Amino acid sequence: MKKIGILFGQENTFPQAFVEKVNSKKEKDVTAELAKINKVVQGELSDYAVLIDRISQDVPFYRAFLKNIALTGTAVLNNPFWWSADDKFFNNALALHNGVAVPNTVILPSKNHPPDTNSNSFRNLEYPLDWEGIFEYVKFPAFFKPFAGGGWKNVYRVENRDQFFQAYDETDQLVMMLQEEIEFTDYFRCYCIDRKDVRIMQYDPKQPHHLRYVKNPLPKEKGLMNRIETDVLKLNNLLGYDFNTVEFAVRSEIPYAIDFCNPAPDADVKSVGQENFDWVVETAATMAVKKAKLHKNGKMNLTWGEFVKKSVND
Repeated sequence: MKKIGILFGQENTFPQAFVEKVNSKKEKDVTAELAKINKVVQGELSDYAVLIDRISQDVPFYRAFLKNIALTGTAVLNNPFWWSADDKFFNNALALHNGVAVPNTVILPSKNHPPDTNSNSFRNLEYPLDWEGIFEYVKFPAFFKPFAGGGWKNVYRVENRDQFFQAYDETDQLVMMLQEEIEFTDYFRCYCIDRKDVRIMQYDPKQPHHLRYVKNPLPKEKGLMNRIETDVLKLNNLLGYDFNTVEFAVRSEIPYAIDFCNPAPDADVKSVGQENFDWVVETAATMAVKKAKLHKNGKMNLTWGEFVKKSVND
């Protein structure tokens, strides 16, 4: 029997619906359940052929557990090794080098020293930073946000240098990015599952969280939608994410990828809406069943992105 598990935290709609959907398919020798973890021993085989990860970004113990079972053959979605290495700033650089439009962005050292460091730890860093050059490149207004993280935590919108420095003073040991604000005419959030299935959702980030997914959206120009879908697939195949979302802000008919490091994206029916929820449950369940059937004992069953595979082969 091939067992599929889902590892989750505080969400209360998607994990249960996912398990029910997989089991409703009545695939021979495939079953799903809410994952159970007890004793974790190094190098020990897991009962799970496939495990969907929705929470390890917040629980380091889970991340270590997932790497361990990935080594012994479980197909962990998303790849815990790559997820550990990835960040939003690198994502932007990779997109830029592969023809996907992104906002002008710089990364900045943390305002306060990390633990166990002092001024001597930063002797290679020139002070003061070239603030004028940075501000000229990014321009205001801009968004100031962590280079790793999500959920709109510690995100600032700054309209001038004074507001920027005030925000910078509040960020303590966080490593932050300063990113050009795209004055958009349209905004989209796109699920990408199994690096081939895309759902483009009109989205309004200026609304309260539960109202951001636009109901009854108006049709959009076909060329724009085709480019968005192409860019979504390109990014997720480069990164190797089996379950991710990509956000685009459209300016002058060009879709700018704003955020595409979301390997545990929101899938709660109360925020995404019933139609989007039904799509993501069905599509994720289909992917998990396929992965379970392809699972082979004694080998690593992870997805690696084209960026990594090309780098290794070169």
